[in-house]
Amino acid sequence: MPREDLKIVVIGGVAAGASCAARARRLSEKVSITIVERGPDVSFANCGLPYHIGGEIASRDVLSIHTPQSLSAMLGLEVRTNTEAVEIDRAAKRVRVRKTGTEEGEWLSYDKLLLAPGASPLRPPLPGIDDPRIHTLRNLQDMDAIKAAAAKARKAVVVGAGFIGLEMAEQFRHLGLDVSLVELQPQLLPQLDADMTGQLLRELRQNGVDVHLGSGIEGFASAGDSLQCRLSGGVSIEADIVVLSIGVRPDSSLAAAAGLTLGKRGHIVVNEFMQTSDPDIYAAGDAVESFDRITGRPSAVPLGGPANRQGRLAACHMMDPESARPYPGSIGTAVVRAFGVTCAMTGWSEKRLKSEAIAYKAVTVKDNHHASYYPGATPITLRVIWEEGTGRILGAQASGQEGVDKRIDVIATAIAAGMCIEDLSNLELCYAPPFGSAKDVVNLAGLAAENLVDGLLTQVNELPKDALAQVIDVRPAKLFQSAPRPNATSIPMDCLRARMGELDKSRPVVTVCALGKTSYFAARVLNQNGFSAKSLAAGV
Repeated sequence: MPREDLKIVVIGGVAAGASCAARARRLSEKVSITIVERGPDVSFANCGLPYHIGGEIASRDVLSIHTPQSLSAMLGLEVRTNTEAVEIDRAAKRVRVRKTGTEEGEWLSYDKLLLAPGASPLRPPLPGIDDPRIHTLRNLQDMDAIKAAAAKARKAVVVGAGFIGLEMAEQFRHLGLDVSLVELQPQLLPQLDADMTGQLLRELRQNGVDVHLGSGIEGFASAGDSLQCRLSGGVSIEADIVVLSIGVRPDSSLAAAAGLTLGKRGHIVVNEFMQTSDPDIYAAGDAVESFDRITGRPSAVPLGGPANRQGRLAACHMMDPESARPYPGSIGTAVVRAFGVTCAMTGWSEKRLKSEAIAYKAVTVKDNHHASYYPGATPITLRVIWEEGTGRILGAQASGQEGVDKRIDVIATAIAAGMCIEDLSNLELCYAPPFGSAKDVVNLAGLAAENLVDGLLTQVNELPKDALAQVIDVRPAKLFQSAPRPNATSIPMDCLRARMGELDKSRPVVTVCALGKTSYFAARVLNQNGFSAKSLAAGV
């Protein structure tokens, strides 16, 4: 039975903190709950901030899910905004708080304490970094400042091409600004495998975003009414407004000062019930290090979904530890849209698996998001990765215009269920021409993986750069003529058997088509006729 004599103090009133307070109240009307929030707002939709800046979300009010007053009235708890926690006395089980900007404070006693301080955007110590035209985005006040500055700006620079950076670049273009996007890594979305981001890069450039990859910011300098952003390599970009989106740092100083165990990157280490190294102090959200659901290794995932679930689970364990269900770990499922292209991922990428020396296999397929004969069909590229030997699914990535989130959600569910790669081919997914195909792209990934395991398929993710390989484009002749592939020979699939004599059996062959399916058929024909053929994954 839930305890009703507890005094719970929650530090942080957004995703994890508000979720914890709400769950604790639903379990008991008698428990004392106090939320301490450093800012003026609680329970706001921080994932929606870029979309209000760009005008897609017209009303600011809808981002405030609750005001301090409405949250207090609905849940019957005490909400202290503009108040920061500055010290934890673990022995006496109390936390000292004070109004922001003051020195005087008071001690709040607790039976159970939740730390949900979140994470702060990185702001590196670069020359000129304190210029007021350089912004980060964490809360409603940041959003208001960026929106006001953008209204008077002509040129914007976004530093960092992760999820928030891409959203800000898109929204600034919606406002009609000239936008430059700067990324230190040689690709967009460093969380993904590089070759899965090509469609997104083309989309950004087609929509007028000036993309600088492999370029770091070295500093900023005022140049009259504008700001000069100096990049590595000597390039300089002019801006009226700059948004930094280069990652976050866990806000764990309070926990560190209290002697709680921190991870290698400064996150608060928690167990499966969100308890810290002090069993009466819990932590949840962007500041914590829990564990990876797939590998069991330590993991920190700064996403809204895990934060809400962790806060709820912490409350359950505080109130009734005997019946609380453990946190299963985080997978890291995320999605982003930039103009007409969506990219999403779940679990582990190939490059991350390589860095951790985990043996894996991967397959990449491409097919339309619904029946090709139904109007509006657009292709999805899907990569699925599994553990070598066991077949257990480790991750997936997808890119396309429609239906990307649906497919990654399916794979995320498969990962949570501990499914293997061969299970995907037999999943019964929704099918009607406006929604899918009889063999969905998820099914095709499973079938292609079976072919790979059985030795019937060998894929390459890019065309060979050496002159030894023969690149054969098996698309219909008209398609090849309208979009020729450099250094490729056109032999349509229906002509391949008759024209195999034109090819050299002593040289390897790579087959190419539009989606990757016909090129697989062609590779099978060639391999059974004495050639060494591979198929280009996902087509051209």
